[in-house]
Amino acid sequence: MKTPPIFDKIDLQLIRTLNTLLTERSVSRTALLMGQQQPAVSQALRRLRDLLEDPILVRSGQNMVPTEVGLTLLGHSSQILASAQALMGSARHFDPAKDQHPFNLAVADTVDPQFMPDLVVRLRRLAPHCPVHIHPLKWQAEYLDDLAQGKLDVVIANWEDPSEQLHRSALFNDDVVSLVSVHHPAVRRGWTLQDWLACDHIAPTPAYVGWRGVIDQQLDAQGLERNIAVRCGHFSLIPAMVASSLLVLTSGRRFCERMTQGPQSSQWVMLAPPFEFKPMTYHQLWHERSHTFAPSRWLREQVKVSASAVTAASTANQEH
Repeated sequence: MKTPPIFDKIDLQLIRTLNTLLTERSVSRTALLMGQQQPAVSQALRRLRDLLEDPILVRSGQNMVPTEVGLTLLGHSSQILASAQALMGSARHFDPAKDQHPFNLAVADTVDPQFMPDLVVRLRRLAPHCPVHIHPLKWQAEYLDDLAQGKLDVVIANWEDPSEQLHRSALFNDDVVSLVSVHHPAVRRGWTLQDWLACDHIAPTPAYVGWRGVIDQQLDAQGLERNIAVRCGHFSLIPAMVASSLLVLTSGRRFCERMTQGPQSSQWVMLAPPFEFKPMTYHQLWHERSHTFAPSRWLREQVKVSASAVTAASTANQEH
C-alpha cells in the first residue's frame, strides 16, 4: 500500500505545534509553552493550513477558535503525541548542557525567598539552552489539569494534604511565625491567644472561592477564627504593609527571617504566635505522564538540590 504523500511533509514537532495551537488557541501562548519564537509558530501554522487546506483556527471577536476540521484534529493529534511519548519517553536521553527543553513550574510565592533564585541560577548554569517559565500557583483543579496536559512540569507549594492523584516529594519544613512592625504593642507586652486572634491580620487573597490556607485550616480545626482585616494578592508586598501599620502577617519562618535579616531589618520583629501551629511542609508535585520523562526527572532533582542548599543555609544562619 502506497503511503499518502502528506506523510512526507509532516513530523512530530509539527503535530505538537498543531496540538498546542488548538489547545491554547493562541500563537503567542503556543510559542511560550514550546520555547519558540512567535514567527516560527506562525510559519508552522501557515504550513499546516496549506497541508490541510483549512484555516484550522479562525478569529471570533477578540479570540481564536478552532474550525470543525481543527476540532477533529485536536483529538487525533493528542493520541499521536501520547503514543509517541509512551514509545520514546522512558528511553529518551536528556543532555542539560545541549538540549533546549522548556521547563514550566508553578510556585507558591510564600516559599523561602532564596529558593527560587537559587533554583533559577542553577538551571541557567547547568541547562543554559532550556527556557524556564515560572507561573503563579492556581487552584487545585487548574494545576491538576495543567500537570495532566503537560503545561506544567512541577508544582511547588505547601499543603496540609497534597493531592493523592499526583507524585510528590517533600522539600523542606517551615515553622509558623508572626511578623509585626517594631512598633506593634505585642513587641513590648506580648500577646495571649485572644489578643492574637483579635489583631488586624493580613493574609494572601484566596486562590479560589472557599479556599482556606494552612494557617486558617489549623485554626478551623480548633474552632478558632482570626480577624483578617486585609487580603493581598501580591505576597511580596505584604512586609512593607506590615512595617508601616499594626497588621500581623503569619507565615513561614523562612520568609519572615529574610525580612528581619535584610538591610531594612529594624522595621520588623518576628514573634511566636500563641497557638501551636504544625510546621508547614513544602512539596513538589508532578503527574504520572512526566514521571519517567528524562527532562522532568532532571528538573525534579535540581529542585531537591536547591531545597537542600537553602535548608543548609537557613540552618547555618540560625546557629550563628
